[in-house]
Order: sequence, then structure tokens, then C-alpha cells
Amino acid sequence: MAKTSLMSTGTLTVDLAAMAANWTALDAMSAGETGAVVKADAYGTGIGRAARRLAQTGARKFFVAVAQEGADIRQALGPDPEIYILSGHMSGDTDIIADLNLIPLLSSIDQMLRHFEALPGTSFGIQLDTGMNRLGMEAGEWDAVRTLVLPQNPKLIMSHLACADEPTHPMNAQQLAAFIEMTGGIDAPRSLAATGGILLGPDYHFDVTRPGIGLYGGLPFTDAHPVVSIELPIIQTRDVAVGESVGYGNTWIAQRPSRIVTVSCGYADGILRAMGPKTTLFAAGVAVPIAGRISMDSIGVDLTDAKDVPSHLELVGPNQSIEMLAQNAGTIGYEILTSLGARYARRYAG
Repeated sequence: MAKTSLMSTGTLTVDLAAMAANWTALDAMSAGETGAVVKADAYGTGIGRAARRLAQTGARKFFVAVAQEGADIRQALGPDPEIYILSGHMSGDTDIIADLNLIPLLSSIDQMLRHFEALPGTSFGIQLDTGMNRLGMEAGEWDAVRTLVLPQNPKLIMSHLACADEPTHPMNAQQLAAFIEMTGGIDAPRSLAATGGILLGPDYHFDVTRPGIGLYGGLPFTDAHPVVSIELPIIQTRDVAVGESVGYGNTWIAQRPSRIVTVSCGYADGILRAMGPKTTLFAAGVAVPIAGRISMDSIGVDLTDAKDVPSHLELVGPNQSIEMLAQNAGTIGYEILTSLGARYARRYAG
């Protein structure tokens, strides 16, 4: 017999005090100034609230992926912070860059020409490719335009490490050497290190560091304070007899009389199907396994071994981290955080 309750959504709680503490810790490790990467809605935590808290803590440089994210930051923080656009100056972004005083990190000669022609005399930075082959001018391109660019006083010259989460990887030293060679004798501020680069030590820090995932509690910053917790409401409880199945495909079949609850959440909310077989939820600290496949909007959970049926189950919290979910799904914490959908009721603490 099934028992139902009122439909609700999961609750995603963001601990802004923990985020601030993570920034402070990474700032203390950094040899130069510490910025903050708040792209992808501040890694799923809410770009406006996160940026305001980080600005209150001391961040003055913010990095986003695209110009519209820069507009969100400008609206949240006002005219003072420097806001860098990692995708550079795209053809449709000229007006928003000019109107909101955003700083595109120009990654090609085409972008450089576009910026200098459309917005002469305005702020910009340069992104160099030191071996990742993703964004940035290669050494030959940079050599060709360096004497043209430097008199325009770039606000920042940066590159990005490909393997910083693996401290002993030889690519780190290779990219460091390439960056030093490409930027030698330049007076403009330089930046190479995101979270992983900060942890590699001061040789990688230069003038500005750009922590991202570490602010939000993710690896490789193992000392980070957890920032995100998630509780999922139970919307139905039922008794399942031996031999009955739960969920799509009949993949879970009761081997004993079982108490199965359905929680309101699914892969549309960033709870990836791949994590199902290895993931448990928690009822007052008691581990309770997922029963069957994760659906778009709901998940079955075997609550047979729990003493009581609570109103909510813990998915992320003291008993299970974002990184544990990522491991269960065969992915990384970045993907889990940035996949969290818009349906959660977001609450902020600290």
C-alpha cells in the first residue's frame, strides 16, 4: 500500500561562510593577488550570492566564461571589481563589453584585431597557449603581435595548466617553462594558477591566482570546507513484496519484504544515472541504497533498514560529499556541481 505526501523539490544549501573560508585559505597560499572563478553560475551555487560573498571576503578580480556571466557579476557587484571574460571578445559581445567595462582575455589574433578596432583604448587581457591546445595564442602568434599588444597595456596575461591536479605530471613544469619564456621581460600582471596551480607552490603563482573548484569544496583542494549540501524530499512510501520490482527495466527486485520510498529528484536535477548502482542516501545517518534506476524526476530508495521514515533523505552532506558522488558516477566534482538543476530550492547560510 502506498502512502503519499505533498510534492516538493530538493533543497540545495550553499554555505557561503565555508566558501569564504576556502577563498581565504587559498589566498593565504597565493604569492600574489587572489581572484575568483565564478563561471557556470559559480559552479552551480548561484553567481550573484557567491560573487557578493567572495567580494566581501576580499576578491577583487572575477573570472567568467562568457560575457553574459560578466553582466551578472557587474549587476551583483557594481562598477569596481575587474571582470575577466575567458572566452575573449566574441563578435556579438562588443556592446556588453563596452557598456559594462568587462575585460576580454583575447585568445587569438582575430580577437585582438576585433577588440582594437571596435573598442580602442579599452581594457583587455591576453590568453596564451602553453601546451593545452584549448584557448590562447601559440608562441608564434604571440611573437608576431607582442610588440603591438604590449604598448596597449594589457591588464593581465594568462595561461592555463592542463595537469595541475596531478602534481608530479611533467606537463606542469613544461607549461611553466613555456609561460616564463613567452612572458619574459613583460611588466603586465601574469596569471597561470587556478586551484591546482596554487597547490603546486609559489613558482606557479605569478601576480594573480584564479581559484575555482577549491572555492566550492572540490578537489584537488583536500582541505576545503564543504560548501554544498542536498536533501531530497520523500514523496511516497510503499511496501514491496518479495519478487516485485522497482523502477524502469525491472533492474531491482525485492529479495525480502521491503519498504521503498520515492524521492523527488532525478537526472534532470544533475543526479546522474551512472551513479545509481554505487550511491546510497542517508536517513538520520543510516545508509539507504538506491533501488532501481534513477529516473528523470524521481529515485526509488530502499528504506527497509532505517528505523523511521523521515521527511527528507540526505544526498550530499556530512555522510557523502560531492566528490564521492562524482566517483560513483565515474566523473569529477566539477560535473556534479555544474549539473545541479534549477528546480532545487536554494538556501544560503553564512
